[in-house]
Amino acid sequence: MAKNMQPVLKRCRTLGVSPAAMGYSKSSNKNPGGQRRAKKSEYAMQLTEKQKVKFVYGIQEKQFHNYYEKASRAEGNTGEVLLSLIERRLDNVVYRLGFANSRRQARQLVNHGHFTVNGNRVNIPSYLIKAGDVVAVSEKSASNAFFKKLKEDDAFVAAPKWLDRDKNTLTGKVVGMPTQADIDFEIAVHLIVELYSKN
Repeated sequence: MAKNMQPVLKRCRTLGVSPAAMGYSKSSNKNPGGQRRAKKSEYAMQLTEKQKVKFVYGIQEKQFHNYYEKASRAEGNTGEVLLSLIERRLDNVVYRLGFANSRRQARQLVNHGHFTVNGNRVNIPSYLIKAGDVVAVSEKSASNAFFKKLKEDDAFVAAPKWLDRDKNTLTGKVVGMPTQADIDFEIAVHLIVELYSKN
């Protein structure tokens, strides 16, 4: 599927996503959903929820469908497993630890090899983190001006409860598995499951 080149804030308004979920200032979120003139069909609502998650996490359709297939085969609630899988992506974990200003920036930093997982350099944004894993800025990258400034910055975002962060060493440990309650934007995941289950 082709990459959507629509400006981020405009896409946020279209999908009803808070710009804060994309790493933008909360102050720009006056009316994230815009004005709804017509009532959406059930299919339109399901499609919008799927597009919202794909947009926020920067995932293409084929990869997103693979996550759904994996979630549907796993034990437990398919929707919750789906969100947990996506939330455990390395690029998202880097963002949630506060080591990047947005998921898009986190993806770029991971691609450039700035992070290690359990001491091994990983440059795959979709790499799935598991409980007990330690994510850290690589020793070589720690002297980078961006990460030096990060250490000195007092405006560090609060990490979710499933992640334990040490700002001084720029490391984070996965102490649990994310749940839907840990997601930093509103999502009706049951609509996505309904959409895929029809196919």
